[in-house]
Amino acid sequence: MTTTAALSTGERTAGRNDPGKAPRGRRPGRLRGIALPYLLLFPALLLELLVHLVPMVIGIVVSFKELTQFYLRDWGTAPWAGLDNYALTVDFDAPVGEALLKSFLTTCLFTVLSVGLCWLLGVAAAIFMQESFRGRGVLRTVFLVPYALPVYAAVITWAFMFQRDNGLVNHVLHDQLGLTDSAPFWLIGDNSFIALLVVSVWKGWPFAFLILMAGLQNIPREIYEAAALDGAGVRQQIRRITLPALRPVNQVLVLVLFLWTFNDFNTPFVLFGKAAPEAADLISLHIYQSSFQTWNFGTGSAMSVLLLLFLLLVTGLHLWFTSRGRKATDA
Repeated sequence: MTTTAALSTGERTAGRNDPGKAPRGRRPGRLRGIALPYLLLFPALLLELLVHLVPMVIGIVVSFKELTQFYLRDWGTAPWAGLDNYALTVDFDAPVGEALLKSFLTTCLFTVLSVGLCWLLGVAAAIFMQESFRGRGVLRTVFLVPYALPVYAAVITWAFMFQRDNGLVNHVLHDQLGLTDSAPFWLIGDNSFIALLVVSVWKGWPFAFLILMAGLQNIPREIYEAAALDGAGVRQQIRRITLPALRPVNQVLVLVLFLWTFNDFNTPFVLFGKAAPEAADLISLHIYQSSFQTWNFGTGSAMSVLLLLFLLLVTGLHLWFTSRGRKATDA
């Protein structure tokens, strides 16, 4: 009996140690482990395909068609226009191209000012919040309120505040402080650009504050203490320690803010309606008007494709310059 038990034990041991014999149950489990991440990503990839890639491809196809209101019922039968829509949009001597160029320049100016102010307020608030004081948690929560509010609710509130006769802005500036001779119009005329910029900065700077505050957490406090012992003041610490340490964060933050602001449609649409004033005619709303006001979807799609190419170009140049700077720093 002892011999039989020893033989059976030896056979089981040999079976486990035999390299030519695959262990039972391991291969299906390993396959399931490899396939599980892809199965979990499949719904997100499918939605990404349906929500972004398919409409993008359709928009590119439409940009080569002469699609107007006469072909909306069956847009596939619209005649091909070739590059005529693109030639029309880049002909800056024609009314369509001239209006698009002016909208593009307005959007560039608006984006530079909005991103710059958002970053400046964000970095100032993030540095201020690094010091411990009573009520810091409450103040931090208040700073994040504009970012947490729904865009439509926040912009509608600002639209009421910018009303000429009964808005809060004119009540404070004109009635209370007397800074203006008469109550100005904020949602029409040249002041509409200022109103749009104020709403954009108010809505966007908490995101910059949140990202920069997270980036500051990675800077050891010992570096500031050593710099203070060496006689470095607050300005020198910010210039020599804080800003260089936040450079990777700032590179990503500025790019994200640029793309969001340059391509923003909700803010001007809710603030001004379907037709924005000329001073605040951002390119996203201009493309909407060119497509859904004039019913020339081919021209509007061509403008959208050109906008996409411009944003891709800016993103590629930004990544190229930042990678070169990173390699130069490492070298």
